[in-house]
Amino acid sequence: MSIMGIVSQILALITALLLAPLLTGWINQWRHWLQNKSAPGVLQPYRMLHKLFKKDSLVAEHASPLFRMAPYVIFGCMLLASAIVPTLSTDLPLSPAADAIALVGLFALARVFISLAAMDVGTAFGTLGARREMLVGFLAEPALLMVLFCASMITRSTSLTTIVETLAHRELAIYPSLLLSGVAFTMVSLAENARVPVDNPDTHLELTMIHEALILEYSARHLALLEWAASLKLFAYSCIGLALFFPWGVAEANTPVVMLLALPVLILKLALGGVALALIETFSAKMRIFRVPEFLGTAFLLAVIGLLVNVLLGVG
Repeated sequence: MSIMGIVSQILALITALLLAPLLTGWINQWRHWLQNKSAPGVLQPYRMLHKLFKKDSLVAEHASPLFRMAPYVIFGCMLLASAIVPTLSTDLPLSPAADAIALVGLFALARVFISLAAMDVGTAFGTLGARREMLVGFLAEPALLMVLFCASMITRSTSLTTIVETLAHRELAIYPSLLLSGVAFTMVSLAENARVPVDNPDTHLELTMIHEALILEYSARHLALLEWAASLKLFAYSCIGLALFFPWGVAEANTPVVMLLALPVLILKLALGGVALALIETFSAKMRIFRVPEFLGTAFLLAVIGLLVNVLLGVG
């Protein structure tokens, strides 16, 4: 483990912590603009986190230690997931220790903890949200694995850093399998991050909400950690999409100057991706919860077809 590798890993962690709320604010701002609404400031998520961290936390009387511990575990999982995905550099000491399969496992671990914590207090909303969250995860995780396997068949590796290095140095070519996987990944990302059409992050209607039902009993610093973790999850998924489908611009040299030059490229790609996500949410309608299995089943089918296309074309 080199010194520059440790530096690049620390820079990746700092970048994720700072840019994740900014990405959320950017998407929210564009969504309001596209809907002809008065948009909140792009720094609004930072203000909300600052306000929540200053408040005193209130915990239900019968809450177990799991309820108090869950926000820290979830935040740690999302931060570790963001550290595994190559954002500024491919020289990441944590990346060889955890490949794409372990990355999906981190998302699953966070989902289990937030679902258990939601049911811990015994409220109807928490149990409802936990069941819906596990339903979404049960369908989304296999589809995400198929998308990652589709890219790994081309690069012969499940390591995201190897995938980035291999795809970035290949001749520019159109892979039909990656096109299908890209559509599937977009559908999975919308579901996993509680975005329209699967969920609406702005609603508190008991018939529609999923993510908000899980965190209704949290307040102050616990709620701040969960909101920050949600932003980190969106950031991690965005960076996974960039690593698989737009891997260019990630630094490979072990010098701070090159990594700093990769930062504006990352910000530009995230900004364009945020606008695209806002457009998708604006032109989509919230679907019924019973339509979600069909939505994610389609994503899984597209990813599997992408795998079969790789096999038929002999890609790899």
